[in-house]
Amino acid sequence: MTSTGNVTPQPGKIALQPRTAARVAAVQGLYQMDMAGTDLNAVIDEFVRLRFPLEPGDEAAAGADAAFFAELIRGVVRRQRDIDPLVDQQLAEGWRLVRVDAILRAILRAGVFELMERRDVPGRVVINEYINVAHSFFSDDEPKVVNGVLDKLGRSLRATEFNRNDTRSK
Repeated sequence: MTSTGNVTPQPGKIALQPRTAARVAAVQGLYQMDMAGTDLNAVIDEFVRLRFPLEPGDEAAAGADAAFFAELIRGVVRRQRDIDPLVDQQLAEGWRLVRVDAILRAILRAGVFELMERRDVPGRVVINEYINVAHSFFSDDEPKVVNGVLDKLGRSLRATEFNRNDTRSK
């Protein structure tokens, strides 16, 4: 879990959907804030002005939903004191979120924020999206960590939704 992730995901041959691109950009923005101490508003401005207008393929964040991106970044910052202890409880014994790779930390924070506050997005969709985001940055076990942590927290934070879905799948 301490391997160094690639800060720039490997964009595919096709353009990402606007919300998926916003999630990738949010992870990059949260990483930038974490590592360089960049101001929240400066990160949002940089992405909206410089990265989102690019052609798909030139930048993984091209064509991102700017409002959704800003909501994710602001929400993670606003709820970080609630998010981090939840993630810490799900990590392997002896691991804390502060010891995890910065990209993985950003993915987990953004995913937990969506599970907490974006009830309009089904929990399983949130989990799947962030597993895919993790795959765009990592080739080792990190996507499995994202799946495990977000699945456990999704079942806790959205128990009614997950119980209803589990009943249907049987």
